[in-house]
Amino acid sequence: MTTAPKLALFDLDNTLLAGDSDHAWGEFLIDRGLVDEATHRAQNDAFYAQYTRGELDIHGYVAFTLQPILELPPRELEALRAEFVTTEVAKIMLPQAIALVNSHRDAGDLCVIITATNEFITRPIADAFGVEHLIATGLETIGDGESLRYTGKIAGTPCYQHGKIAKLEEWLRQRQLVAESQHRSASLADSILYSDSINDLPLLSAVTTAVAVDPDPRLEQEARARGWEIRSLRG
Repeated sequence: MTTAPKLALFDLDNTLLAGDSDHAWGEFLIDRGLVDEATHRAQNDAFYAQYTRGELDIHGYVAFTLQPILELPPRELEALRAEFVTTEVAKIMLPQAIALVNSHRDAGDLCVIITATNEFITRPIADAFGVEHLIATGLETIGDGESLRYTGKIAGTPCYQHGKIAKLEEWLRQRQLVAESQHRSASLADSILYSDSINDLPLLSAVTTAVAVDPDPRLEQEARARGWEIRSLRG
């Protein structure tokens, strides 16, 4: 029987990235003239403030995030997203974060990015980090092929706060079914999570090793009280 790999979990925004990809997407839409600057920025900033307080209306935020692009066909969406990643996300990918992910991959750990941000925005970002496994907020779609469109609604459980645990546990159950013959199914029994946000306190409390990365003030206080490692990936 081979040994199960360690489960290495990474939050994305303000952890592996020096910024928030959801918020940056809103600014990108403004820069491309796809939305009204004043009203969109005000709403975008208001949702981000909700998130930092741990009070995000994630259904409302996803609807807001996707509304400007709901009518775009898949090819245009792909082109717009690719431009966003290469022009905006690339600037906030932290070299030390890339090195951290690589160190876990080189050690044979099972690397997973787990993020509240939706899968449309985050899939190519995970690819840019070389991380195959992404657990993100799922999106409802209708149609297929060139007629495929997002509805602006979340599919399933939002990957936010306690929802991260639910999404991860479901992912692990599905992986267990595939891995039974290999006896290499990872689990929370040997796991590490890197996160900056108090929103991730439920999952940080569930893993074997919790690491607060450039934490927000509330998470820093919690990490010090619990004796968790606190580290920076920003130089």
